Amino acid sequence: QVQLVESGGGLVQAGGSLRVSCAASGRTVSTYPMGWFRQAPGKEREFAAGISWSGGTTVYADSVKGRFTISRDNAKNTLYLQMNSLKPEDTAVYYCAARRMGGSYYREDDYSYWGQGTQVTVSS
Repeated sequence: QVQLVESGGGLVQAGGSLRVSCAASGRTVSTYPMGWFRQAPGKEREFAAGISWSGGTTVYADSVKGRFTISRDNAKNTLYLQMNSLKPEDTAVYYCAARRMGGSYYREDDYSYWGQGTQVTVSS
């Protein structure tokens, strides 16, 4: 069983930076590709960033490319999302997720495990 717990959300001004983390438990989680999704008020949850089990491959949504960086530390079983140049439209609940091998980084349905989410609010 894999459990994911996000932390690090908060309130930040536009143009600022924030790093959210996801602590994972489960002896095999370091072998899973992982991703960050987000859900803004009144909108569907959407893909933000994904990373392979080794960290060698990263993918991003066009809306965050160049501003966000996904990374992982398998020794610590922790996933990160560094968010720079934040915009009010980045305001959302951010979820980390893990999936077994196969499937797509971009498809929510391909992820088997989800955290409870952490709120990120960007003020203008």
